[in-house]
Amino acid sequence: MKLNSKTLLFLSLPLLFSFSSMASSMAPLTFNAPRVLLGDDDKKGEDADEEDDEDRDRYLAVIGGDVYSGNGSVMRGASILAKNGIIEEIGHDLWIPEEAEVLNAKGMRVYPGMIAVEASPNIVVSTSRSADEGLGDLHVHPVDEEIDPLAVFEAFADELLEGRHSVEDSYDPFSQSLVLALSSGITSTVSNGTAIKLKRGEIDDLVMSENSQVSMAWSSKNPAGRRSLREKFEAASSYLRDYRVWEKRPKSEEDTKAPSEKGVDKNVVAVLTGQKRARFTSNEQGDLLSLARFAQQYEFRPIIVGCIEGWTVADELGRAGATAIITPRDRRDRNEMLNRESGSTIENAAILYEHGVQIAIIPSNTGFDMGGQSGRDLMHLPIEVGFAMRGGLPESAALDSVTVVPARLLGISHRVGTLEEGKDCDLIVTDGDLLHYQTFVQYTVVDGSIAYDKQKEIFFAHIRPRATEEVFDPGEEVAEDVDEAVVEDSEAATDESSEDSPTDEEGADEDSEEESDEGGDESEEDGR
Repeated sequence: MKLNSKTLLFLSLPLLFSFSSMASSMAPLTFNAPRVLLGDDDKKGEDADEEDDEDRDRYLAVIGGDVYSGNGSVMRGASILAKNGIIEEIGHDLWIPEEAEVLNAKGMRVYPGMIAVEASPNIVVSTSRSADEGLGDLHVHPVDEEIDPLAVFEAFADELLEGRHSVEDSYDPFSQSLVLALSSGITSTVSNGTAIKLKRGEIDDLVMSENSQVSMAWSSKNPAGRRSLREKFEAASSYLRDYRVWEKRPKSEEDTKAPSEKGVDKNVVAVLTGQKRARFTSNEQGDLLSLARFAQQYEFRPIIVGCIEGWTVADELGRAGATAIITPRDRRDRNEMLNRESGSTIENAAILYEHGVQIAIIPSNTGFDMGGQSGRDLMHLPIEVGFAMRGGLPESAALDSVTVVPARLLGISHRVGTLEEGKDCDLIVTDGDLLHYQTFVQYTVVDGSIAYDKQKEIFFAHIRPRATEEVFDPGEEVAEDVDEAVVEDSEAATDESSEDSPTDEEGADEDSEEESDEGGDESEEDGR
């Protein structure tokens, strides 16, 4: 019999229990050792220091950058002050506390952190791994296949392993893919339907929202599935109508029973009440048109992944309040057998946006491919957005497609997606236009902590290193125009040096005299 992970787990239970009993029996022998070595006073002092560190407010100041807030405003040379991970103030002439960590963004741009609306498990460890994958590679000797006394305990083993499938347990805060994500400017992503923050070196407060979308199928190739989905929506719609009528009944009619929920799909009810968004994958014009009209009929706003031929029915999708998750570089040839518009176009995103469809952009590879697929993975998300701009998508909508629109899709726009007071301090500092292919992310900040610094990582530190940074003293107001202050300092330094040095005219006369003397000596040597 070949042992699997569940069998091994069951076999190891007696051993674990024996170790635990041994540890419990030995506990009284070692209980007082730490107290004797450290002493009660030292122990109390350490506890007090830890409590002080936890209670102390944590400040971060991003100073002197051009702040692109994501809501249409740009503040030149502004500063951002965050307290305990929350943006407290944005503007000029900010007072910076002495204990604040200062990040100098002078000459650079500050954007909201990008949000990957889809991501492969290699960014963080997948939360849907099987039990066998979770236990790792175990090398065991084969045993007699006829002996299988533990098969009945597989369900029990499943229950024991169930707790390991939480995001916190499977998240790897030290992975290389996490660093690459942060270096790309991505601060939030999705793992198995759960919106999480990409925190470095910690796993606290990762989850922002769970299961905000419901995946549904809609295809002309599966008419039975479409008919079944219509029946579910009709049953849920009828139930909600009856429920609203029942809610309005007088309280005296207590004997009236609420409408029965039997046969009603709870996910469909959540979609119709706006608690969740229905998510479809569709590319064909016919499917997109029928889906748009279906959404209009039952008054819900669909999320459509792909939407390659969406430009042909953009008006209907706009009326349905749809959101399209597209890859601008996806290509599909026109079908010459059809007497209508078909296939892909680079103007797809622009046309959809003009008709009121919100756009979120993802690359074709939602992971990090280090094997040569440059520009087609999440590391090059801004490049994918640039192709949509090449097709006519406005720059503001292009930035929204990787910030605030994904935040709305995931139900986290109240926390991230834009830089506003009261929101989480998730931002990136770049050395140029975020959507330019030569731009590098210099810093990535998550929850008010610097999670990535280009100069301190091995990936891009050697490419265009940053110049020597100016140092700002905390506890003082930040000048609105830092450049003017620098100019005044340089002028003062010039005036001081001019008092100790000769004037330009005197220096010129001396130089001319020296040159004439040298010239005379040379002529005399020539004459000799």
